[in-house]
Amino acid sequence: MTLHMAALSRADSRPAAASPGRPPGGARPTLRLARHLVPYWRRLLPAALAAAGSELAAAALMATASWLISRAAQHPPIASVSLAIVAVRALALGRGALRYSDRLLGHDGVLRAVAGFRGRVYGALVPLAPAGTPAFRSGDLLTRLVDDVDAAQDLLLRIMLPVTAVAAVAVAATTTATVLLPQAGILLALHLAVAALLVPAVVLAVSHRTGRAQAAARAELAANVVDLTQGAADLAAYGARGRAADRARRATLRIARLERRRARTTSLASAVLLLLQGTALLTVAHSALRAVGDGRLSAVYLTVLVVLVLVSFEALEPLPAAAFRLAEVRARASRLADLFDTPAPVTEPDVPAVLSVDGPLGVHIKDLTVRHQPEGPPALDRLSLHLPPGQRTVLLGASGSGKSTLIAALMRFVPYQAGSIQVAGRELRDCAGRDVRRAITGMTQDAHLFNATIRANLLLARPGATDAELDDAARRARILDWIRSLPDGFDTLIGQDGAQASGGQRCRLLLARALLADPPVLVLDEPTEGLDPDTAAAVLADILDATRGRTTVLVTHGREGLTGADQIVTLDRGHIRL
Repeated sequence: MTLHMAALSRADSRPAAASPGRPPGGARPTLRLARHLVPYWRRLLPAALAAAGSELAAAALMATASWLISRAAQHPPIASVSLAIVAVRALALGRGALRYSDRLLGHDGVLRAVAGFRGRVYGALVPLAPAGTPAFRSGDLLTRLVDDVDAAQDLLLRIMLPVTAVAAVAVAATTTATVLLPQAGILLALHLAVAALLVPAVVLAVSHRTGRAQAAARAELAANVVDLTQGAADLAAYGARGRAADRARRATLRIARLERRRARTTSLASAVLLLLQGTALLTVAHSALRAVGDGRLSAVYLTVLVVLVLVSFEALEPLPAAAFRLAEVRARASRLADLFDTPAPVTEPDVPAVLSVDGPLGVHIKDLTVRHQPEGPPALDRLSLHLPPGQRTVLLGASGSGKSTLIAALMRFVPYQAGSIQVAGRELRDCAGRDVRRAITGMTQDAHLFNATIRANLLLARPGATDAELDDAARRARILDWIRSLPDGFDTLIGQDGAQASGGQRCRLLLARALLADPPVLVLDEPTEGLDPDTAAAVLADILDATRGRTTVLVTHGREGLTGADQIVTLDRGHIRL
């Protein structure tokens, strides 16, 4: 069974705890997301203070200006209003500076926090590769790494910061109104409480299912687009392009319907806020007029109270959109929680043993058993094999014989349930996966060439390699002459997955990268996959020649070009066929 099929089998057998939209173990994914952002509070706190300060300055400017205009109508001495005049000028200038600081600090802090969080998400994904990642569709996984991670940005920039500013303005406005006229302060506080708490709560409740559906629809659209892009040739060959495009179109229409539902919800919430604002304005104005008539309130402060109602409700405008964003964030945070909670295929030891990587290493495998499903048949069944140091071992067998599973077990990509794999006297399961892959690595079955230069693709194996070492690896892979014939040499762009090279050239580039890594145990899993027999035989002969004197495990189907191998082992249904 190939490594890819093994991963799919593991994904099928995995419990349903990772289903989208349902946080595993009853955890609250939004709070988990917020906890991931706590380390960045030093950058986010100034942004929150600037946002609150900007809104407070705007509210104070309106209230002070209204007092100044009302007081000026009484023709007082200039000295009695000079402080208010200075305050209006200072607040007008300060408001602009604080607004600029709000935008600058907010975006800087939020983007830095999101960048750090995206690294954490990628770090959670690394232990899943390669056996665990097929549990997620490629387009859906991309959505989790991009759009869903942006939920952290929405949580900070469009929810937390606006809510902080709203709270600051509401507290300041109600406090000021209470000082001027306690009855007006109570009325304003009641209306603000209904507007700031009840309306967003209703929007959140209504939008909860919409947010989950929208996140799922966007993920489905991304997966369909990736399928359309990567499988365009196959879809065209089998006349299925129209059906695939229809699926993507249906996903787009679903997103559009959800967006219209969101617009209707937020528009209705905004209308309710306007209604509450009007009610608050009438009740506070009525109370203030009665107080002025009773002599309990100076007429100058009547306008101030009215303006406080207007500016405090104006600050509430972002809340309906923030509530809807929170519904989306909850759905996306739940999808990220699924990713964080997906168990790694291989468990790392608590205290890893030290694995030496000096010199050629031998590998001793005894009674090795690997199952991809707990109750399923073994992919490798009590297999015993010795890979002598400095010798080249070829693994033959049909698809499903266990060749790629053995390679995956050697590289600690899949666990083994019984038996032993020893390298340099160390049991492999007792060593850290990173250390194992320093000792045993090479060319995997699904080896990838990135859309970058030849140099960048080769340096992936050893970032500090010199030009001479690049030349040597390419020469041993019999690809140096072709590289030198290119106009840009090693700086030639190779295209997506080596699209600018032929199949044989692609295989040799991957071989050069594996040779450049120079591991003590070199593994080459199906290096000639997809090549015609003559080209495959030539590539295999060159591989065996280039790996002379190196501990090498070569996985292939055919026997052509294998005359230079030190030992040939045939696998059949997880056993060695004698």
